[in-house]
Amino acid sequence: MDASSPSAAPSRAAILPEIALPDGAAAVAAGRKLAREVQVGPCPYLSDRGARSEMEIKRRAMAEGRVTLHAQIGWRDPAKTRAAWAEIHRATAAAGQAVERYGICLDWSMGYPKAARTRFGKGTGLILRDQADFDALTRAAPVAPHFGDFMIGLPAAVENTAAALRAGATTLGNLGQYFTFRMPGWGEDIETTRATVEALALCAAQPVEVLIHSNLDDGFAALFHDLACAFGAALLERYIVEDLIGGRIGHCYGHTFAEPLSRLAFQRALARGRTAGPNAIPGTMVYGNTTAYREGVPASFNYARLGRYLGLDIAAQRLLPSGHAVNPVPVTEAERIPDVDEVIDAQLFALSLIAADAESEASDFALDLAAADALADTLVAGGTAFRDAVLAGLEGAGIRTGDPLELLLALRRVGPKRLEELFGPGAPDAGAPRGRRPLVVAPPVKELARLAARTVGGLSAAERARLTAAGLSVCVAATDVHEYGKLLVETALGEAGVRTLDGGVHAEPDALVAQARDGGAGAIAISTYNGIALDYLQAVTRAAEAAGFRVPLFVGGKLNQIPAESNSGLPVDVRAELRAAGAVPLDDVESLLRALAVRCPEVSG
Repeated sequence: MDASSPSAAPSRAAILPEIALPDGAAAVAAGRKLAREVQVGPCPYLSDRGARSEMEIKRRAMAEGRVTLHAQIGWRDPAKTRAAWAEIHRATAAAGQAVERYGICLDWSMGYPKAARTRFGKGTGLILRDQADFDALTRAAPVAPHFGDFMIGLPAAVENTAAALRAGATTLGNLGQYFTFRMPGWGEDIETTRATVEALALCAAQPVEVLIHSNLDDGFAALFHDLACAFGAALLERYIVEDLIGGRIGHCYGHTFAEPLSRLAFQRALARGRTAGPNAIPGTMVYGNTTAYREGVPASFNYARLGRYLGLDIAAQRLLPSGHAVNPVPVTEAERIPDVDEVIDAQLFALSLIAADAESEASDFALDLAAADALADTLVAGGTAFRDAVLAGLEGAGIRTGDPLELLLALRRVGPKRLEELFGPGAPDAGAPRGRRPLVVAPPVKELARLAARTVGGLSAAERARLTAAGLSVCVAATDVHEYGKLLVETALGEAGVRTLDGGVHAEPDALVAQARDGGAGAIAISTYNGIALDYLQAVTRAAEAAGFRVPLFVGGKLNQIPAESNSGLPVDVRAELRAAGAVPLDDVESLLRALAVRCPEVSG
């Protein structure tokens, strides 16, 4: 019986039907053996501070009560990225506190093994061709290299991790992506899992401390309805990395935490039992609330949003230092990839807030710490119950939960929806979306409901009536790991009375067209992030033509791509090309609803 069936209890045959799987212990042993020849190399960040690892430096900052800064960088052109590495450091150092660490935005194509990359497309991120490129980057200025995305958790996990370690990186991730990211055209999840376990063991066996990074918002956490399950996901990852493999893991959160109380409570929950003494295990960073910004508004509006979450994150680190660097996301990210000066502006803004917070000596002003700690108690208790229930349930199904490879693969295949239905800590409730009443409604669920209601509220009564009466079905998909836009489209369509079909994330064009055709969809709506809008749409168009399936194709999100002949490495808008290819490019979800309403018949009074 299918493990995803609503009535099915999990069984090994449904989750792991393969007769034989690679041995997780063997993968761990392979990673530990590789560590004899692949070890952390020198870099200015460590040598300038007389430290062996970023964890050591993070503990110093925690002991001093010092708030540190994180910036995301990584343009297609390696030379531009190296120049930015130095320029941002100089600008922040001149302002009194240099940025501590860079999250390096590698291109998603680097998730493929190097030998296979030429067979697949590219996004807009940084492409490092060889060890020399890794080394040149980390030596550009004394800033911690944080290799996060498209490393651990993907097919190229071992080779990318080895290169990053040799270049001096001592924080690597992003384990969260293992659970949700599917490389287009790459269906081999067993080999990806084996590579992930080996890469984790390679890090764990280093002669210096290496911190595994996991962005919970890129993993299951953003897909649970219960925030306690999101915290339970962090506990499951700790069990795998720390208990089964012997490494150390730090978690990132924040992208979708728009609600101040839950944002503060989650930080305090993650810090429980992790912050004391010489063996404290710090967090990596708290990411900026990327859903806060809006397009088409004055910059001051988005700066007010930036100040709102940054002020909270700074105060949280003053009150309970957990080692998370704060990440001021440039306000232009709502519209496009920020440039270097815009990254600097956001960092300087953060430094001003840090200084103001230190001078006020009132970090707890207007913060209800009692409420935050009570909510943290609920998250810890619920998350622990979820972790224990998942492990017991999978063990009962015949999964060897002491084998990191089997456990990772089982979690990935069962998926967040079914895990929450089966093992969520909330009481059973047939009226709840997952069949359980959440202990703490997850912030993305609240935010999506609010945005969807606002979007549908912008329609006229006639438009809403048309949509509701039409009986329309729309197949909704995302081109990549950024699922938030897809979820917003689905929520808004449901609010407007339109049935949705799940086309998936990293949706393969052929599979998406087949899903839409077989489900009787009257349209396909595609959400995309950066760099592949045109190539992906053209592939969907070819698949639809081959299948003889003709319905409107709507596409929204970051509608850009780097031209093949580009010298700058910067993406350009491709709306005109999308129209020429037969799609309807849209700026927002309300535009999608209006475009669908136009195609629906009038409703008689």
